[in-house]
Amino acid sequence: MTDAPTLVIFDFPARPPGGPEQAAAIRALAEDIAAEPDLLWKIWTESAEQKRAGGIYLFRSRAAAEAYHAKHAARLGKAGITGIEATYRTYNAPLTAITRGPV
Repeated sequence: MTDAPTLVIFDFPARPPGGPEQAAAIRALAEDIAAEPDLLWKIWTESAEQKRAGGIYLFRSRAAAEAYHAKHAARLGKAGITGIEATYRTYNAPLTAITRGPV
């Protein structure tokens, strides 16, 4: 394991767009995620064509990313979402700075 900032990338089947109730639930989820310890940022991803959704998260450490992975996978599973994929990556800071990466 590393203490370096770590990206975790989630990808899973998306549910069809819902009404105001779903929008409120997603907003509450975003607020909960924003309060996650050691989360630096999240980019929400979606593809209507592929019916996939997910996100790219940057955590302060691999341990924090792994802890969140377990929490989020359990939360998605309780919502009936299966086929969850998650991968971990570090990043190259000098090259990311050149291309204006948000780190």
